[in-house]
This record gives sequence, structure tokens and C-alpha cells, in this order.
Amino acid sequence: MPDRWQVTWGHVGSLTLAALVLATGTATAQQSAPANRVEIRGVVTATEAGAPLPAVAVRADELGVEMLTDDAGAFVFRGVSPGTYTLRFSLVGRVQREERVLVEAGAAAVLSVALGPQAIALSPILVLHRRTRLVGDRALAGELPGSAHFVTREAMESRKLLFDDVHQVLREIPGVNIQEEEGFGLRANIGLRGTGSERSEKITVMEDGVLIAPAPYAAPAAYYFPVTGRMEAVEVRKGSSQIKYGPRTIGGALNLVSSPVPRDLHVDLDLGGGGHGTRKLRARAGDSYTHVGWMVETYQIDSDGFKRLDSGGSTGFRLQDYVGKLRLSSDPRRPGTYQEMELKLGYYDQRSHETYLGLTEQDFRSSPLRRYAGSQNDVMNADHRQAQLRYFVQPSQRFDVTATVYHNDFARNWYKLQSVGGRGLSDVLEDPNGFAAAMAILRGADSQDNTLGIRANNREYYSQGIQATAGLPLGAAHDLEIGVRYHRDQEDRFQNDDAYRMTNGRMVLTRRGAPGSQENRVNDASAWAFHVQDRVSLGALTLTPGLRYETMDFVRTDYARSDPTRSAAPTQRENSVDVWIPGVGVNYVLSPSLRLFGGMHRGFGAPGPGANPETETELSVNYELGASVRHGRLNGQLVGFFSDYENILGAATLATGTEGTGDLYNGGAVTVWGLEASAEYDVPAARARRLEIPIRVAYTLTDAEFRSSFTSQYEPWGTVSAGDELPYLARHQLYGTVGLAHASWNVRLGARYSSAMRTTAGQGPISAAAATDSFLVFDLSSEYSLTPWGALLVGIENLSNEQYVVARRPAGARPGLPRTIQTGLRVRY
Repeated sequence: MPDRWQVTWGHVGSLTLAALVLATGTATAQQSAPANRVEIRGVVTATEAGAPLPAVAVRADELGVEMLTDDAGAFVFRGVSPGTYTLRFSLVGRVQREERVLVEAGAAAVLSVALGPQAIALSPILVLHRRTRLVGDRALAGELPGSAHFVTREAMESRKLLFDDVHQVLREIPGVNIQEEEGFGLRANIGLRGTGSERSEKITVMEDGVLIAPAPYAAPAAYYFPVTGRMEAVEVRKGSSQIKYGPRTIGGALNLVSSPVPRDLHVDLDLGGGGHGTRKLRARAGDSYTHVGWMVETYQIDSDGFKRLDSGGSTGFRLQDYVGKLRLSSDPRRPGTYQEMELKLGYYDQRSHETYLGLTEQDFRSSPLRRYAGSQNDVMNADHRQAQLRYFVQPSQRFDVTATVYHNDFARNWYKLQSVGGRGLSDVLEDPNGFAAAMAILRGADSQDNTLGIRANNREYYSQGIQATAGLPLGAAHDLEIGVRYHRDQEDRFQNDDAYRMTNGRMVLTRRGAPGSQENRVNDASAWAFHVQDRVSLGALTLTPGLRYETMDFVRTDYARSDPTRSAAPTQRENSVDVWIPGVGVNYVLSPSLRLFGGMHRGFGAPGPGANPETETELSVNYELGASVRHGRLNGQLVGFFSDYENILGAATLATGTEGTGDLYNGGAVTVWGLEASAEYDVPAARARRLEIPIRVAYTLTDAEFRSSFTSQYEPWGTVSAGDELPYLARHQLYGTVGLAHASWNVRLGARYSSAMRTTAGQGPISAAAATDSFLVFDLSSEYSLTPWGALLVGIENLSNEQYVVARRPAGARPGLPRTIQTGLRVRY
């Protein structure tokens, strides 16, 4: 790591002093500012529940300036001269409102604005959001029959995350299980309600309502996840109402909402940089006219990495992401049929010098950021291409159709160390004294030819399909939705092993493996999915029954490893699955500030291509019961959940410490229960001093146990006794933030805690050598507004430089992100 990026407490002290000087200077400037320059500020809420409304467009006609309300529904126009101003408030699905404001010298104008639902008809854009999003927006989350969360762009930006790590974004949502891996968030490991988090394979992941995993049916445990840094929002939906978003329906679904085509000319530019030689750029531009709209965007980040190779070299990554959208539509302001067609194209390219090779316990405790010389050639090259064409038509308020055709291509080759002296890396790292010679070679000692084996994990994927949803609102009491999807995907494995020797700490190629000689196979999947769901409104009570049906066909084709041209006849294994997935949700409004909700549904996970005859489908019955409160500045939710598995499956990937065949193993009956709690509150006492103190807390309790005893070849399970806890599930997770916000600046302190996680199934006290570390990490961030065009920002992640193990699987201990500083500039036009 270059010396210029070494972070010390001296740097932190300097930054803190600079922040104090900035705050003092800001206060002095405000005191000495002309008395006739004041501000217009306020909060926008929903009339029916009093909930804050984020993303409301607020336009001051006389200033020629428009802004969006933040996550708390707040807005502010600064540096305003005395006079009379016209403010216009608009949000899809809400009645537009106009307010005349008299601004007097020396006093801020403060407004409280409430927007009601659209009085006559739902906006076509709102209907489209309901068909293509999990939640729609933050205000609608309270109307759904289940636990739903909507993280806005403003909330994500407030974290000041240098690497825009999706794991850290999701920590504010209770019920999300996370396993960090390399500190950057490049390899997402996300679970919901105890499903397991390995490669996010147990949940349904989408972008703009479309399956986005490289092969969500044939190979869900893949290595691509959309770039969170370019997203407009992140949605999570759990409970019974998420069954329409299969194929996996046990824990829930996650949807990433990409940047929309703006309503008028917008140019956004984010520049950032900081620790570990990191540079970051996000740029977006777009505009809309009566019938045409467009948007182009790029997100790029480059980092030297924070680990230190014994042999020298990069441990970082380079990532480039590009997205473009073109929209053609009829005039939404005119009565009659509304139509819209949008084309979305995207390209992603990543090169990351990452490895599965961790450290021995002793080496980690003495130098946690070290990387052994044996991983010097480990690198992943990956690229992803996506295309979506979406058509929406609403002939009347009683009928609408949304249809999307999509295609994704993903190719990656992770070239990484697989063995030393013929032994697997996990064996060597678990017993470094017993394999002292192999450990010495990993650390850089000379070896004979062909001692080190590196595998070229060369794989290509595609997924494509067409999906359509029809909305049939049947009066005020019923909102019926019917959907269908046909999907195909494929994984193509064409892998080989190369051999090296170690000489003077450098690896030298001694034998190149023939293409396809390690694995030469293709996994195919095709599926038809149908769903029907009705929202039945009975006064304060809302019922949402739903039914999903899927029929899936899988084919595994194995070619001879000596047949790289695939000219000889292969062997094939076929299997098919049909499943009915019912569910029902209940939502009861006790008062404008309190509602109860609950539900039950069937959970499902497919066995995948080439499953052995003894492999069973993953099935469960899932329950939830919760309450949500919205009262003034207080928002809170408490939910209990219970999942009763008939059978749970484990997939043999390289990340689990197995050979990476993808074979599935039965785990039998499992029970998972837990609690989710979250609360947001703005301390009112501070408002008289023109300050806000926003507080947010989220907590998750998860308990998951096997109900039977068995012995499994799946390494994370091994020999299981009834009552053993599942591996890689933290029992306790806690997230909290407290901020101090002024009209032109803010400071935010965040904390995240996770209890230790077992790396193998077991019960009783957790052995430190077979667990990740518990950790408590603090983050500090600040922002200063440059009215009206932008902001300066600074953030420090892992303020106290906590050193902790985030993963031991598949081969040794690996660290979390050390102290990392970011500075940046945000420009909005």
C-alpha cells in the first residue's frame, strides 16, 4: 500500500480539526451574513398517515430552482431574499399542491405541507412503479401486507461509503443477513430471515423488477451483483406478498432501482477519492420532452486495495459500469390511453485482484492485512451486458399491462490458487503446523515444479426471458394482478488447472492445463411462472391472497475433459420441478398512526440442474406477525418471523470450501425464528435552534437450528446433531446512527455490530478458531452544502480501525475493511 494512503490517528485528528474549523467558520459566516438573506424550509407529509414523503419535487418558481425532499420529507432553499414566492409540490400518486410564501427579513419561512393521494385516478407512472418495483416508494411501504423497506438515494449518499458496499447499505434494514468477504462489497453475500447468505443464492435478486443474477435458475450462486453506487433506491420485501417475485420465496426479494429518466434536464457529477489509492466517479445526464426522454450514466472506481502481498503487487480492483435509457411515451398530461416504451442498455467490466486464500490464526492476529505470496497471481476478470425493453399501456383506470423482454450475458474467469503440494488450501490453513512445508511455500519459500495449482474458473452465463403483468382494479375493493414469465438461463463451465513453482518469492508457470481439462460442462434451465394476487380492501382491513405456480426443466450436459471442441457425444442428466406456492397477507389499520400486519406463505427453492435423485426440493412454511407505528417524527416497526423447513439445501461452491462442483446436499428439517425491530426519530427539542438530531436504530435476532441428526459431505455442515445451529448466521445484528443537521451542513455518526458466526454447524460455546469475530465498527461522515449546486463531503469508515475476521471459509481468516477515509464533491444541475 503506498505510504501516502497510510491512515494514522494524526490524519483523523487533522480531519476532525478541519471539520471543527469548517463548522466554526460556517457558524461565523451565518452570523455575519446579510440579515436580508434567509431560507425557506419545511416538511412534506402524507395526509392519511402523517408519514414523511421523500422524493417530492419542490419548485420555487421565482428562484427557478427545483429540489427533492430528503428521507425525512424535508426541504430547504437557502440564501433567499425577502419577498413572496410560489412553491409547487408534486409526487406521482399524490395531489399536486401550490403554496404562496411570504419571506421577511431576518426570519426563516417554515412550512408544513401535506399531500393527499390522487383524488380521481392513479398516475400511470405510479401504476408502473407498482408493477415493476417491490415497494414503489418509501411512503407506500406502510400499505403493504408484510415487512417492506425502501432505501432512497439520499439515504445511501448520507453514509459516505467509499466503495458503495451493498452490505453496508442493507445493514439499516432488519432481517437482512450479511456475510462480508473482501471489504469492498464486490462479492455480495446476502440472506433474508436466516436463508443463508452464500453468494445471495437463496433470495430473489432483481434490477428494475427483472431477474439479474447471471443464471438465477441454473446457477444462482454466481459472482455478479449490480453496482449499488449507481442505484436510485434499494428495495427489500419479506413475508407473504413477495411470492410473486420468485423463483426463491422463502426469505424474500431484493430489487435495485436504477436511475430513472429525469423529468427535465439534469446533470449530476460525483467525484470522490480516499484511502488505499481509491478514485471514484459517478456521472449522469438526462432530459425529458413531451414524448421522448433519455438518460446516460457511468460509475467508475479504481483502488489499489488495502491488503499487502508478501511479494508486492496490487490487491485492489478496477470497475467500470455504463447504463443508457431511451423512453418514448404519449403525453401523460392528456386524458385517455397512456403508453410508454423504455429501452435500457448496460455494460459492466471488473478486474479484481482478489483471492480465497486467507491467513492462519497466528498470522492474522499479528498482521491482519497481510496476503501470502502464494496468492500473487489471483485475479478475476468479469464483464456483464444487459438489455431490457419494457412496454407499459394503461387504456383506462381499470386495466394496465406491463411487458418486459430482457437478456443478460455474463462472463468471468477467476484465476486463483487452488492447492499446494496436492493439498487443498483449507486443509493446510486449518493445520499449519502439520503442513509446515506447504505453509512455507505459501509464504514464499522455494518449491519444486508443479507444486502450486491455480485454477482458471472460466465460466459464461446468459439469462433471458419475457414477463408480463396485467393490473385489473375491480372497483374500490379489489386490485387484481396477474403475471406470467418465461425464462431461460445457462451456465457454461470450461475450466483448467495450471501449475507453478515458487522461486525467490515469485511464482513461475511450469505446466499449462488444457482448456476444459478440469471441468467441461453446461447447465441449462427453463421455467414458466404464473402468479395471481388480489388486494382486497375491507375498510380498515386489507387482505392480500396470492398464488404462484412454476414449472422448471433442468439439463446438465457433461463433456469429456479431453474434448475441448465438444465434438463427442456428452452425457446428460435431466430433472423437472413443478410447485404451487400459496400465500396470504393481512394488514389492519388500528389508527392513523398504528397498523398490524401478518401473513403466511409457502417457501420454495429449486434443486437445480443435474440434481441427484435423492436431492429434495427446498420447501418451508413461513409466518410473520408485526406492528408498525408512525406518529409525528417517530417511525417504528416490530416483526416476529418463523420459518419451518421441510428440507434445506446446501450448494457445494468453492466459496464453501468444497471442490466447487455445484452439487446440492439435503439438510433435512430446520427451524428459523427471529425478531426484527427498527425505529427512526427526530429529536424535537433541537428544532428551536434550527438543528435536527435524526436517530435511527435497526436490530435483528436470528435463531436457526437443525431438527435432525445426520452426516453430510457438505463441509459447512459435516456431522450434524439435532439442535445444532446453522453456520454463517449472526444471532445478533445491530445498526444505529445519530446525526446533527443544519440547513447547510450535517455530521453523522454510525455504528454497526454483529455477533460472532459459526463457520460450521454446532451448538454451545463457539470456538474462536471456527468462527468469525464479533465486531463493533463506528463510521463518521460530514457534508457541507454549496448552495445551490452541490456539496463537499468527507467520511471515515471504521473510525477506530477495528481489526476483525469476516470470513474463514474457504481457506483461512480474512479481514474486514480497515479505517478508510473519503473526500468528495457532489454537483447537481
